[in-house]
Amino acid sequence: MKIKTKDLLTLSELTPKEFLGLIDNSIKIKKELKKGSNKPILKNKTLAMIFQKPSTRTRVSFETGMYQLGHAINLSSNDMQLSRGESVEDTAKTLSRYTDCIMARVYDHSLLEKLSEHASIPVINGLSDSFHPCQILADFMTIKEKKKTLKGLKIAWIGDGNNVCNSMIYGAALSGAKM
Repeated sequence: MKIKTKDLLTLSELTPKEFLGLIDNSIKIKKELKKGSNKPILKNKTLAMIFQKPSTRTRVSFETGMYQLGHAINLSSNDMQLSRGESVEDTAKTLSRYTDCIMARVYDHSLLEKLSEHASIPVINGLSDSFHPCQILADFMTIKEKKKTLKGLKIAWIGDGNNVCNSMIYGAALSGAKM
């Protein structure tokens, strides 16, 4: 499936059709993998994973997914010149030369925006202080697997108004769910 946007920073880049298509395609790939069919659809593609903010689940899920579909490189702040004064612009340009996509888990959303602005490859938000779009794609995928539909579902949010909540609002709007 093709989407029109280069980057996935907030979910606002997606149309409802693209959002639902990503979920449906992910469910299809998951079913194929469970049957033992491993089609490395990202063969010879490399994801650079920047972890300014560490995470067990984000790292393992992205790394496992890329192991099944392509290849991933894990880059902590200590592994990069970014922590020693290299500009975000230079990091974006360098990673664009060697990899096919960047996923970054950062403290400040503006860092993702700078990466996106200067990278010639897609940039995916693995978490920022403002948004967590991949979490919401995974959540809505699970909801669709269990409920078979998203349109018209009522979703209650209990907790802080945070990055996950911000992305959940987008997800609800894109899916036709009510939050």
